[in-house]
Amino acid sequence: MINIPISSPARLDGRVALVTGAAGGIGKATAQALAEAGATVIATDIAEQADFYHASIEYRRYDVTSSDETKTVIADLIRRHRQLDILVLCAGTITHRPLTESTDEEWRAMLDVNLMGVVNPVREAFPLMAESGGGKIVALGSIAAKIGGVASGPAYVAAKSAVHGLMKWVAKAGAAQGVYASVIAPGPVETPMWNKVTQRAAPSANGNVPLGRYGQPEDIAQAILFLCSPASNWITGTVLDVNGGMLMD
Repeated sequence: MINIPISSPARLDGRVALVTGAAGGIGKATAQALAEAGATVIATDIAEQADFYHASIEYRRYDVTSSDETKTVIADLIRRHRQLDILVLCAGTITHRPLTESTDEEWRAMLDVNLMGVVNPVREAFPLMAESGGGKIVALGSIAAKIGGVASGPAYVAAKSAVHGLMKWVAKAGAAQGVYASVIAPGPVETPMWNKVTQRAAPSANGNVPLGRYGQPEDIAQAILFLCSPASNWITGTVLDVNGGMLMD
């Protein structure tokens, strides 16, 4: 059992972070928040390129659904930086098709990106972190997984629910080695992905959201920063709701 340090200010100086789904939306805001807190950030996505304003962010194309690409990306990160302290899993896709209209292809796509896109990097990073003295893993879940959907379909809800359970397993398995694992469960956030489904069942920003507005990527990024930082050294296995008050547990 390692000696878990007491919580301290949210600085990440000297730490190396890998962020998936970082070309835009929540992932991009997260990469920038981690860099501003002092981390060296390897930002990844399936886009060929992405722009960031912070000099300590490196960008690399990476398909999280590929276990082979995952091995290559993480092995190269370790070769160049000698450590991986933080893993943030923001890659995702969404669908709103009802169960009776859903297809096998849709289910495979939701599970490949939203679930295996977490499993693949965690499977590679977890033993590295455990052997090196610990690390912090944060995955994007969803309020949809807790309430049965907002504007999303059942395939998305099922995949995100699996992420919630997986990260609790990782938290239990990794605690003795100092590996933390938690989930952020956002409510509606104004991103290109969310905008695809807002025509279906978008809640009223001044009705169903007590704080009176939709979320912005920075709202989620700052919560992720907290869970990646020493400020959360006595928190693991949690699903943190960041939703403007839509769900109050």
